[in-house]
Amino acid sequence: MKLTGNTILIVGGTSGIGKELAKSLHALGNRVIVAGRRRGLLNQMIADHPGMSGIPVDVNDPVSLANFAFEVRTRFPMVNVLFANAGISRSEDMTSKDWNTAEAEHVIETNILGVLRVIGAILPMLKAKEDAAIVATSSSLAFMPRADFPTYCASKAFLHSWLQSLRHQLRHDAIEVLELAPPYVRTELTGAAQAADPRAVAVDDYVAQVIELLERQGHPRGEVLLQRDLARRWAERDGTYDEIYAAMNAN
Repeated sequence: MKLTGNTILIVGGTSGIGKELAKSLHALGNRVIVAGRRRGLLNQMIADHPGMSGIPVDVNDPVSLANFAFEVRTRFPMVNVLFANAGISRSEDMTSKDWNTAEAEHVIETNILGVLRVIGAILPMLKAKEDAAIVATSSSLAFMPRADFPTYCASKAFLHSWLQSLRHQLRHDAIEVLELAPPYVRTELTGAAQAADPRAVAVDDYVAQVIELLERQGHPRGEVLLQRDLARRWAERDGTYDEIYAAMNAN
């Protein structure tokens, strides 16, 4: 992926990894459009970064998604890079007598269907562009699940598989398909505790490493992974899956 001179659309660009990506790519000289459902955060991003633009979108609302797609086509026809970064995470205790599928369905709706809807809306625009790219955010938990976040991990495993197929199908269209698979990052994905957890990677440090990997094309098979996450990625191949899984799910 080219790192300068793009028109980049970042869905889920008002918080966490998406926000830091927007700031970093904007600073590199790209035109950046952030999209999200919280208008206050959109307005703040635009105010804080002159030249950045914003579009409201709720990926689970068909009307909002249609308005979003129309606005992108009409206001920003030069978009050549899409970051599909929106996602949510929920813990689930399936042994509880009160457990039901409501949280799981919400995760699937946002993390799977939301990503597919966004890519489906923007993909036709990218097919005629030079240096076109689709970047979607999965997780290192796609390769090794945390048992207390079952649907979240499974949703990211779905994206990992689906993006491989998308990459293969678009191989003749000159659209690069990349998968960000972040580790445990200091964001509010699971709440305030994660955002303050010293065990998590600082979000600016993570994005700086992502930018460096993109710059040197350090993403074999289209997977943008930090060195620290390769053990989980290749655990089954290396015969270490059971050991790492047990360590991750010791509680």
